[in-house]
Amino acid sequence: MGIPRGAFNSKRSMLITLLFFTSVTAWGLTGEAEKVSVEVYYESLCPDSASFIVNYLDKLFTDRLIDIVDLRLIPYGNARIGSNETINCQHGPYECVLNTIEACAIDAWPNLNQHFPFVSCIESFVWAHEATKWKTCFEKTGLDSKVIMGCYESGYGKKLELQYAAETNSLKPPHQYVPWVVLNGQPLYENYENVEEYICKAYKGTLPQACGNLLKSLSSANAEGKGDGNRYCMKDTLILNLMEGRNQAKQWKP
Repeated sequence: MGIPRGAFNSKRSMLITLLFFTSVTAWGLTGEAEKVSVEVYYESLCPDSASFIVNYLDKLFTDRLIDIVDLRLIPYGNARIGSNETINCQHGPYECVLNTIEACAIDAWPNLNQHFPFVSCIESFVWAHEATKWKTCFEKTGLDSKVIMGCYESGYGKKLELQYAAETNSLKPPHQYVPWVVLNGQPLYENYENVEEYICKAYKGTLPQACGNLLKSLSSANAEGKGDGNRYCMKDTLILNLMEGRNQAKQWKP
């Protein structure tokens, strides 16, 4: 007795459905490969965080790799929560100020193409040892200073920082230093400067043109042991004492 045509068609439909959902899982609903998730945990006055944002993350935009990346910035880093939810930042109170300012920009303008240039502008001044010039970034990027300063002065920015604190402190494995770069859920550890190459390696779709040479660079870097230098701010290192921090807080209050 043969298989009824209806049963055959039913099994065929189930197979097509299974293949469809398997394809959706790998490629997303748009028919394109899912973007590579990159999360950057950092603190605003850490020189290595500033260098990474200015000299490495900026390249994601110039190389157009940003088109295949879901990039998130988490400005909290090695800060600690004290009594009454006070936040003590590794490089002193002014770092807390800039962490909060950047958190407010990210919240007010969730579009990466809007908030990243502002954050990068601030960090370029940090990298140049001119952090107090950060307010010129409003004019440079065209963002409304009233929105960000309102966020900061109202206390909403601190709420954002406490949320970032909870997220940072729940990392598994825990972060050891900043910048702490997590790609598709896996930390890159000391190899964070090779983030572009790892993005290219992780992406499952048609690779952008820039990935050709980058993947060769990754193989060469692995062979040479590149990316294992001490270019980060350790989690338990205290940079400024309390008195220096108080003086900075008075001088650098926004």
